[in-house]
Amino acid sequence: MILYDAHHLPECYAVRLFAALVGAPLTLVPVDVYPGHEHRSDDFLARNPLGTLPVLVDGDTVWTDWQEMLAALALRHDAAWFPAHDPALIGWLGMARDLAASLGLARLIDTFGAPGDAAAARAHADVLLDEIERRRWFGERAGKVWVMPQAHPTIADVAVFVFIALCEDAGLSLRDRPALRRWIDRVRFAPGFIAMSGVFPPMANVTR
Repeated sequence: MILYDAHHLPECYAVRLFAALVGAPLTLVPVDVYPGHEHRSDDFLARNPLGTLPVLVDGDTVWTDWQEMLAALALRHDAAWFPAHDPALIGWLGMARDLAASLGLARLIDTFGAPGDAAAARAHADVLLDEIERRRWFGERAGKVWVMPQAHPTIADVAVFVFIALCEDAGLSLRDRPALRRWIDRVRFAPGFIAMSGVFPPMANVTR
């Protein structure tokens, strides 16, 4: 599989991370979004007319939605990560898209000079983080260590993790959100976990 990838985008990181977690080999093709705008080139638009990243190619099959890529990789490599029978999965994937449109947007504005209202995006993201903290707090007390009821992580964990783990880049903090911090650590200790700029591996995984 070939992944057209921008290293700094959380959506791209989600696909790289999940592929690593399930042991799916990827060939990465870097796309210079900032400042190169290669995603607007004729060559790239011929592959994905929407001009969005990531893009995953497997033979004649092309995926242009990052959550669809997570589902496709799960179904191919380990379907336990994709509990399609549970309606809560749709809610969590929707939450991830809301995080992309708020926390993710604030990060792009602050870090890469993207257009938009960073303060409004941050305010929306703050509300979402409080709600996820509340769900995690009650979930832990019910013995649920992942965002879904399953006893193992799912693509929902990956989908929201890639934004929340980068919240400081958006001017937000997890200092008063201990349940989220504990959940983030659990994801980081998952076998196969890989880091990106701004998201660090657990100390036990650091090569000295």
